Amino acid sequence: MRYSFADCVLDTGAHRVVRGGVDVPVEPQVFDLLRLLAENAGQLVSKDHLIDVVWGGRIVSEATISARINAARKAVGDDGKRQAIIRTITRRGFEMVAEVVTEGSATREAGQPAGDARGDAGCEAGAEQEGPEQRQTIRFTTSRDGTGIAYAISGEGPPLLRAGHFLSHLEVDWQGSVFRPFLHALGRVHRLVRYDMRGMGLSDSTPGALDLERYCDDLLAVADAAGLERFPILGISQGVPVAVRFAAMHPERVSRLVLYGGFAQGRMVREGGATAEEAEAMLTMIKAGWGKPDSAFMAAFTAIFCPDATPEERASLVATQQASATPEMALQLRQVLDRMDVTEWLPQVSAPTLVIHASNDAVNPLSQGRFLASRIANAELKVLETNNHIFVQSCPSWAEFVAATLAFLERSPDR
Repeated sequence: MRYSFADCVLDTGAHRVVRGGVDVPVEPQVFDLLRLLAENAGQLVSKDHLIDVVWGGRIVSEATISARINAARKAVGDDGKRQAIIRTITRRGFEMVAEVVTEGSATREAGQPAGDARGDAGCEAGAEQEGPEQRQTIRFTTSRDGTGIAYAISGEGPPLLRAGHFLSHLEVDWQGSVFRPFLHALGRVHRLVRYDMRGMGLSDSTPGALDLERYCDDLLAVADAAGLERFPILGISQGVPVAVRFAAMHPERVSRLVLYGGFAQGRMVREGGATAEEAEAMLTMIKAGWGKPDSAFMAAFTAIFCPDATPEERASLVATQQASATPEMALQLRQVLDRMDVTEWLPQVSAPTLVIHASNDAVNPLSQGRFLASRIANAELKVLETNNHIFVQSCPSWAEFVAATLAFLERSPDR
């Protein structure tokens, strides 16, 4: 559904806010708040109803509500003084006072119920989606050292666990245009379990130690909490060394491995990897620009991770980065990941393994994909022609990536 008001468009299907033709990254709660107000344009939305929809009925402070309202106003070009789009009704709630047009319908006048102006537009929007709508359930578990880990379950079918990786947020990933298509493709044939790394997303933002052993503990805690006994693991980027070591330590639990865009040796320990000066430059950029949409770091970040992405996909990646971690935690995580080395564990992996790597990956070079495939017994290597480290649906090789992953997971145990 698309709601147009002032110079803004709120697209609930693509989870986009566009103002003046430019994408505006917003947090999930801010997006949900705007959607609720747009759906009920011209009507009072009480604070109780707002809390029920946006926060799931949890207790939240007035300061939190005020902060989200201010962020929503900023996103659509409004402010608390003018209140030309979002009006505060003292002690009662809020109202979208701007005229709202729903795509495929007539203008909704103030006071007209949300459903009256939609006609058949809701049915048409639903018909354009691929397959039935998927939902995810977010839960929490505790790792061995007491760190809280958030995990999500979606889809139906045999289980598949995606190892946690740098740059993730369970809610933002689910709603954004970068990761959502892939998650839905997996969920159509698998019961997908995934989690945020410690320090990232909805997991504890101030965890204990950060090291490979703790990351494997987190994966085990999620698998146990989700009731997974023997299961395949999808490792992506920094999730690859975690998946490798876990598979070597717990061969009885792992049925298959799909390793995409990963590494065995972090860039500070691999031959020909980053110099100390290059590593320091990256850390300096993170300090200065993490979470700032208009910073030079953000432009460089998106250009390195997915240079061929569309503007919408780049904006979605920025939103994920902003939500995933604080600059301080991002620095700590980056330093740990850059020094990981699972070379000694590779020969101990017995699960059938598929290694997929982008031909021109600027984050983790193809040489690391070849290294993984050469050191894991009987591993298969598939190289895809792309410049993107993060696969996005607009990439020509995206469908091949999805097909190769699903086909390998569906093979019989002896193949």
